[in-house]
Amino acid sequence: MENISFDFADIRKRLLSKAVWVPLRASEIVSDGEPGRAGWKEEFFGLGSVAIPVAKRGQAEKIGWQELSNSQGVWASEKLYKPADVFQRHEGEDLGVSLVLTQDFETDDQGVWHLNQDVVLALGLVRDGDLWLRPSEDYQEVARLRRRHDGRPNLLEMKNEFLRDYLCARQMLLRTAMFRSRSVIVKDLKEVGSPVEKKEQTELDEYELRHLPQIEGGFGGDGAYSVFRIGRTDVDPDEDVPTPGPGTDQNTESISWSARHTGQQVICVMAELWRTENIEPAEASIRIRGDHVPSGIAYITDASGATTSSEDLNDEEKMRWLWFRPEVIPNIMKRRGGSLRWYTRMTGGIGFTVSNLTHFGVNKVDLINVYAYDIAKLPVWQQRIWAGYNVAPEGGVSDELVSAQARAIVAETTGPEAQLSKMLPSLDNLFKKAIGSPLFRSHAESDDLLATIHRFRGLEHGGVLSLAKDIVRLLADRMDVGALQAAAPPPKGVTWGSLKSLEKYLGTIITQDDARKLMGPLLGAYNLRIADAHLSSKELTDAFRLAQVDPDASRLEQGMQLLSSVCGTIDQIGKIMTEVEENKHQTT
Repeated sequence: MENISFDFADIRKRLLSKAVWVPLRASEIVSDGEPGRAGWKEEFFGLGSVAIPVAKRGQAEKIGWQELSNSQGVWASEKLYKPADVFQRHEGEDLGVSLVLTQDFETDDQGVWHLNQDVVLALGLVRDGDLWLRPSEDYQEVARLRRRHDGRPNLLEMKNEFLRDYLCARQMLLRTAMFRSRSVIVKDLKEVGSPVEKKEQTELDEYELRHLPQIEGGFGGDGAYSVFRIGRTDVDPDEDVPTPGPGTDQNTESISWSARHTGQQVICVMAELWRTENIEPAEASIRIRGDHVPSGIAYITDASGATTSSEDLNDEEKMRWLWFRPEVIPNIMKRRGGSLRWYTRMTGGIGFTVSNLTHFGVNKVDLINVYAYDIAKLPVWQQRIWAGYNVAPEGGVSDELVSAQARAIVAETTGPEAQLSKMLPSLDNLFKKAIGSPLFRSHAESDDLLATIHRFRGLEHGGVLSLAKDIVRLLADRMDVGALQAAAPPPKGVTWGSLKSLEKYLGTIITQDDARKLMGPLLGAYNLRIADAHLSSKELTDAFRLAQVDPDASRLEQGMQLLSSVCGTIDQIGKIMTEVEENKHQTT
């Protein structure tokens, strides 16, 4: 048999207070082999905990595995009611609060472990399956539940920093009591290294190793056992309603016997460990109580590379800006809850939640500018992400951002991303009036796809091509080809795609040459879509030019140029269709 560590050295050297994840409750058992037979082995891990006011530390030190192994639950009398989350060591004396509430049923329904709702509300958590997430902190996992193979809960743990923040806010410590056992059945102690029986106690834990002789099959000792049976003799099974009286020596009989199980003599080696430990509260509660703690974050604030601390920048009256690499925007966008809004052509709002956007601008060398105070006031975890993209000043501050924040004049421009979202519904309405059907078929994922179409996609390797693919998916792939061809039918035997069908329809309103030129950016986007697999270098350059994108421009600029040219085409189509509608009314 493989070596088994009966001394729990791997467990005893680790402290819960140092762990990233701290168990709040556990009941795990892992076994292998046939119970009672040589080769069987089993390990059990149990843990209970309770939050107790720091002022009652002395009473907390007296609590161990016996008190915390089972949940107290709810109980009531005529004079007293004990809530489920309240922990009492003596009846009627509230001592602490259980952070995990267990709920068992008298049926076969699985038990349920609840994370205390006060923890959930205090830290602003949302449950997602067996995870508790904090949306305001990048949806970090704060607590998690683990289950056995049959679905029953066996471990609920909480991330150390969040637990200690909560304990600090409540001025409590977490008292934990753990019990572990490792057992194995062998024919000879040599199979497991001949461990010696022992019993020892330290400041933190108590340990015991025992040898338990038994007969194979799970019969303890030498296998001897006794049976004693006693029964009534005055119950008539033929009576419809038997009513026997009290039991006496005259209406009872008994029998007893002894025997001994036979079989292979084996030894169960059992090691047990009891440990208690306190998890102390943090020195500050930055999340719940809002305590201020120096962040240790500094930003480059001038061309020499000199830095200024976040705390010194946290002053709205100090007018200065910071510079960041543009990759910070997609980094935030890809996170759950990440949101991007456009205010003007070169300014917008970016945030980890839609309700808290940070005003930014794009300068002439594609760097991101943000007012320093707007960064310094962000939560520390968000600042750390921004700080990773901070660079020395270059290219000045975005003209449109300075105009809005210093001169209080908002630029009268619009970003192509914002234009696109407004143009499509309008274009649908115009085509519905003209041909009886919207230009684009509705799709459940259209809004999600539209949210991913922005210039910063160009920053990735091959990002402009990927952006072109999504533009085509949003526009060309959703066009109602049947409705277009009903208005402008193709010649017999000729097949037109969506873009050609739109071009031919427009050719019934304007000249075919003008329609072909107008469709250039959409056709260029379509060609870029297939560039990776099908286009040569020259053809790729031609596709860029057809889409009115400068092949030599920066990736960010190329992304914006592609969006601008596509929006320009849609805008022109909208004007043509508006004119058609106006002419129709004039004729009427």
